[in-house]
Amino acid sequence: MPRFVFVLVPEYSALSLVSALETLRAANQEQENVGISWRVLTLDGENVMSSLGTCVQVDGPLGSIASDEIVLVCGGVDVWKYCSRALLDWLRLQYRLGRDIGGLCTAAHVLARAGLLSGKKTSIHWENRDAFCEEFPEVELTERPFVLDGRLHSTAGGTASIDLILSLLARWGGQQLSNRVAARLNYNEISALQQAARVGSADFIGIQNPRLRPVLDLMMANLEEPVSNTKLTKCSGVSVRQLERLFQRYLGTSPKRFYTRLRLDRGHRLLLQSNLSITEISVACGFISSGHFAKVFVTRFGESPSQLRRRLGGFSDNYPSS
Repeated sequence: MPRFVFVLVPEYSALSLVSALETLRAANQEQENVGISWRVLTLDGENVMSSLGTCVQVDGPLGSIASDEIVLVCGGVDVWKYCSRALLDWLRLQYRLGRDIGGLCTAAHVLARAGLLSGKKTSIHWENRDAFCEEFPEVELTERPFVLDGRLHSTAGGTASIDLILSLLARWGGQQLSNRVAARLNYNEISALQQAARVGSADFIGIQNPRLRPVLDLMMANLEEPVSNTKLTKCSGVSVRQLERLFQRYLGTSPKRFYTRLRLDRGHRLLLQSNLSITEISVACGFISSGHFAKVFVTRFGESPSQLRRRLGGFSDNYPSS
C-alpha cells in the first residue's frame, strides 16, 4: 500500500496540500482496508504558515523514511527563499535511496535546485514559469497540469494535486480504483473538461476575438526576441490599420505598447523570482540595454528595477544555506 510524506515549506499552497490529502482520504473511504497513510513534515518539525496564514499539525522533522514512502514537497509563495541546504541535501539523499519525489505547485523549483530535474520533464505554477525557464534551462518545462517522469513528479498548483494523486493511485491499484476515487470527489467531469480545454495566452488575458488570439499567443511566445509588426499582422490575417483598431477596441492600446507591457510584466516577475542581474533580465525581455529597460520600467511601475528589488527584498546573489 502506498504511503506519503508531505514536506511543507513556509507559505506553501494550502489548496495544493488539501487537494492531495482529500484525494487520499477519499481513496481510503472508497476501498476499505486500502490503508493509505501519510505524514506531514517540515525541516525542523515546527509548524509553518500556509499561503492562507493557517497551519496544519506537523508530525515531525525531516529524517529517515521508509523505502515505500513517496515524498511530495509542497511549495507556494516565494519558494526560492526556502531552498535551504539542509532540505536540498535531504531530497538528494532520498532520491539516491530510490524514493519517488514530487513537487506540488511551485516546488519543482526546489527539486531543480537540488539537481534532481536535469534532463527531466516537469511542471510548475504558471506565475513561476519565466523565472524557472531562465534559471533551469536544462529542465524541460511543460504546460501540463501535472507530470510523472519516472520517479519524479510535479504539479502546476491548485487542483492538479488531485490529478497527480489519482495517477499514482492508478499505478498502484489500477485505473478502476482511480476512477472510483475521482467519482467520489465529483471530479470526473471537471477532469474531462480540463483535458479537453486548450488554454492559450489569450485565455489568461481574457480575449476571445479570433483575430487577436493568435497575435497574443505569438507575442507571449516571443518575449525575449520580439517579432516584427509585419509578422504580427500576417498572423492576424488583417491589415495593419485593422489590427491597430482591434487592439484599441479590446485592449485600449496599440500593438506596440501592449507588446512592451507584456515584456515588462515578464521582467517584473523575473526581478522577484530569479537571481538574474538586471542586465540579464533586460536581455531576457527583449530590450536592447538595461538603461532602456529601466526607463520604460519606471514608466509602467513607478520605480526602477533596482528600487523594486530593494523595496521587496528580492533575490540576493546567493541562496540561503540553512
